Formats: sequence, structure tokens, C-alpha cells
Amino acid sequence: MSQDIVVVVEHLDNGPADVTFEMLGRARELAKATGGRVVAVAVGNDLEGVAGALGAADTVVLCQHPSLASYTPEAHQRALAAVLRARTPRVTLVANTAMGMDLAAGLSGQLGWPLVAYCRDARLEDGRLRATSQIYGGKILAEAEVEAAHALLSILAGSFPAEAGRGTGSPAIEEVSPPVAGPARVRFKRLIRPEGGDVDIAREAVLVSVGRGIQSKDNLPLVEDLAAALGGALAASRPIVDQGWLPKTRQVGKSGMTVKPKLYVAVGISGAPEHLEGMRGAELIVAVNTDRNAPIFNVAHFGVMSDLFDVLPLLTEKLKAAK
Repeated sequence: MSQDIVVVVEHLDNGPADVTFEMLGRARELAKATGGRVVAVAVGNDLEGVAGALGAADTVVLCQHPSLASYTPEAHQRALAAVLRARTPRVTLVANTAMGMDLAAGLSGQLGWPLVAYCRDARLEDGRLRATSQIYGGKILAEAEVEAAHALLSILAGSFPAEAGRGTGSPAIEEVSPPVAGPARVRFKRLIRPEGGDVDIAREAVLVSVGRGIQSKDNLPLVEDLAAALGGALAASRPIVDQGWLPKTRQVGKSGMTVKPKLYVAVGISGAPEHLEGMRGAELIVAVNTDRNAPIFNVAHFGVMSDLFDVLPLLTEKLKAAK
């Protein structure tokens, strides 16, 4: 049995997704405990650009073929299963995304390996694999200990720092041929991309995010003024988007965008688990809320327990005066 840690590379537009780097960083920690290597496995076509970004891995395995250029469940699962059977890694990390959940469940059934889904932590202690899963939208954290020789973990985006997996090494590159394709029940037809919004909140360094505490759409300019004074952008929790006060492209959370700005100001946001999942990776979190028991204060670095209608105008005025 190999003691290697495999990371299934999630990629789009010729580059790995951020969650791939998160998994690579955690894989390095797991590999220290097993004494094995970190092996990144990418399935697709024309993967040279993807492979070049995987310097944190010890080995990169490329399974390429024109038929794998676009994701289809059966073909990609078949290719990954062949690689994993040959390598028998101790742990395989798969992203807990739309594609990753599809792959992980199928691989678990095909290989007969246990799967722990919705993981926000994974560690090896005294040779035992332990994982923490976030279930019921984050309302419950479940601890699992996996005794099997091989295991699959699907990792929630935002669980680990992506920088830990951005290496500049020169891993060995191995090419493997995909297994002979059988009849496909699912065929890829085309990729429909969502319409771009006026702001890509995932790329903003500063976000001021507003929740139901704003009370009315007419009060949004108060928060917009603060965002402008900070040189940032306006974001929102789901209730604001559901009301139609801001577009979906501004929503932070499990059903919106995962953001990791340098500064995240949460205004009138209580901090439901679904929202926290999308922003807990921010470098600095400041919360403004009148409820001292609001869950947002559990993740905030600084908190202001006061009425936002009192705090925001004063803060905005101070910031403008300082310029």
C-alpha cells in the first residue's frame, strides 16, 4: 500500500482552481505524517499549462486525450479510477464542487473506498486518518475516523490557505493513457457561462458586505459610501439578494461566491453558517451588529456592537477626512 497523498486537480480555462492549491497545501501536511509523496492527478487535454502551476506536488500525473477535453462524469471517473487503482494512495483529496462531488461519489462506489464528504479539515494522528465534515449547511460539525487502507475526502473550498499549495518546484511529470472508452450515457454539449456582473467580488481586496440589518433598499447608499471610502466594493448576504436589492453576483456564501479579501466588513449580518462558509478566509474581518450573540462575532477579528446607522456615517466621514 502506498503512503502517497493524491490530489485530483480541478481546472478550467487552462489553470487550476484555487481549491486545488488549498488541497495541495493540506496534502503536503498529510504526506509529512505518512512519509509519502504528494501526487497531483489531472485529467483532460492540453494540460501543460495546468501542470506548470502544480509546483507544490512531488509528481504530476497527466491523463490526456481529446475525448477528455470537457468534463463528462463517466469518462473522467473511468480515467481517475485507473490511476488510483495503480497507485493505491493512502488518501485522495477531491474538491467538494459540482464536478468534485460527482467524481468522489462515483469513485467511492467504483473502487470500494470510503468517502468522507464536505470536509473542512483532514489530519493524520498516530497513523489514523481523521476528518471534520460540515453538514446541515454548517450547523453541525461531524468528526470521522477512517480505518480503511484507502480513503477519499471531498474538501470544501476555503477550508485551507491556497498560498500553502502554490509551490515553485519542478515535480516529475508522468503521462498515462486513459482506459479504452466504453459507451457514454452522458455527452458534453457546451459550457454555458453565467453572465458577468459589474464587479467580480472574488477578486476585490476590500469588501463591505450588507445583511438584513440594513432594513430597506433605500439604506444601501449608506453602505455603498463606506465601501467607496475604503476603496472597495459592495457585497451582500443571501437575504439581500433574495429581496432583489442587489444582483446575485454580489452574494457571499455557500450559494453565492467564496471570497478571501484582505478586509471584509460585515454590516448588519448575523453570520449564518452558509454565509460564514463564503467569507471566513478573509485576512481581516470587522463586524458591525447590535446583537452581542451574533455568530459573526465568533469569526470577526474586530467587532462593533452598535447600530450600523450610527457607526457607518461616522466611519465614512473619518475615512474621507483622512484622504
